[in-house]
Amino acid sequence: MNTAEFVEKLKKQAYIEADSEMHRHMHEMAQRSRKITAKMNNEYKTAEEIRALFSELTGQKVDENFGLFPPFYADYGQNIKVGKKVFINSGCCFQDQGGIEIGDNVLIGQQVVIATINHDVAPNKRGNMLTAPVKIGNCVWIGAHSTILAGVTIGDNSTIAAGAVVTKDVPQNTVVAGVPAKIIKQIKE
Repeated sequence: MNTAEFVEKLKKQAYIEADSEMHRHMHEMAQRSRKITAKMNNEYKTAEEIRALFSELTGQKVDENFGLFPPFYADYGQNIKVGKKVFINSGCCFQDQGGIEIGDNVLIGQQVVIATINHDVAPNKRGNMLTAPVKIGNCVWIGAHSTILAGVTIGDNSTIAAGAVVTKDVPQNTVVAGVPAKIIKQIKE
């Protein structure tokens, strides 16, 4: 199985059985991702070097205004799409097998987790996984220590308060906070 085949299956929110061909591919790609992120995380790198490593990780060139403060971790790497003028602060963990799409002008705070996989809740199938993408619109601000769960879409111009756990879609121009995150106000220009 190659990355294109894997990503195509994941677009259909695939069910991944433990020890299947898809599962083995995920583990192979995790090793690739760890090698690249280790280069990024283990010694000082210039902004240009970080952009080059992140581009290698994702398989697509990032915008010249992309910024990232290491350390950064990704489980897969090649299912992350990043828009223009995105900044990712230190300590973020992206579990991107299910797909992560980040719009333009997005700010992601320290130690944000974006998870696109859930394990089956049936104890005898716990090693199996379900995937769903996370989509982040334009001009979104995600506060430090937030967690965005599989299947969530965050609308344009929204803010995720620090420490929030986002389990449901967030409408555009909205601030959410809490565990689980709830709407606390609308953003007006």
